[in-house]
Amino acid sequence: MRKIGLTLGPLLFNWEADRLRSFYSEIAADSKFDRVHLGEVVCSKRMPFSDPVWPEVIERLEAAGKEAVLSTLALPATERERKSVAALCGDERLVEVNDVTALPLRKGRPFVVGPLVNVYNERAAQFFAARGAATLCTPVELPLTSVRTIAEACPDLEIEVFAFGRLPLALSSRCYHARLHGLHKDSCQFVCGKDPDGLAVDTIDGQPFLAVNGVQTLSQGMQAFCPTADEAAAWGIRRLRLSPHTTNMGAVSAIYRDLLDGLIDPAGARSRLSGLGLPGALIDGYTRGMAGCAPAA
Repeated sequence: MRKIGLTLGPLLFNWEADRLRSFYSEIAADSKFDRVHLGEVVCSKRMPFSDPVWPEVIERLEAAGKEAVLSTLALPATERERKSVAALCGDERLVEVNDVTALPLRKGRPFVVGPLVNVYNERAAQFFAARGAATLCTPVELPLTSVRTIAEACPDLEIEVFAFGRLPLALSSRCYHARLHGLHKDSCQFVCGKDPDGLAVDTIDGQPFLAVNGVQTLSQGMQAFCPTADEAAAWGIRRLRLSPHTTNMGAVSAIYRDLLDGLIDPAGARSRLSGLGLPGALIDGYTRGMAGCAPAA
């Protein structure tokens, strides 16, 4: 049976440059990831601070034998943003497409379809595969039954599922973080950096609900989809994506590698994850066709 790969997805949060360097140095030195995504997906205003860090991070990751993937913005709107996407799409490395406007820029070269692209059925997946997609990370709300249907219809397309972290649910043209602090989006002062795992949001009666990250809405709970290797293969899954958070991501990768290598069972994996001081409760409802906030089971 083919070994299930482990991907570290792109960082969704606003971390300062020194934290980025330290984090990815640890990922290069001590993690089980074979593929690591780099780049700003959520807000282009953060790019002047993170972009100078990526070349040295890429060099370090590749020296450690890990594949570096360049992730693009999900909602490029301005000319500057479109130029940044075009520049990344011209790179020889694998690129993650998070908006369909990047397709002609990639010009048929292999790419990853990110989970923010709405690929909900096999016809949509075949559309991207015909244009060079090598990997598809399915939308986080897609149940496993639909994932398997896509995998069966696209046998040459590597199917990846978002397995760990706050689920990326939506993007807006408005910045909740700025508004919360009485600021406008254009003069936000990068206040999203105050919440390095996102800001938890409760309902008016105090129930855990969502999390916000600048212009992005996330789940408050932490996705903890924990399949065995046989279960993942049965659903057509060939890769699991773990999303960066301030917790020890090297330890998270080791838990998932042990799970996929049969050294622990799903319950043991969830137990170990629960001990890492995560910012939200473990959930996995979407994979089972339930409400996304349903407790992991």
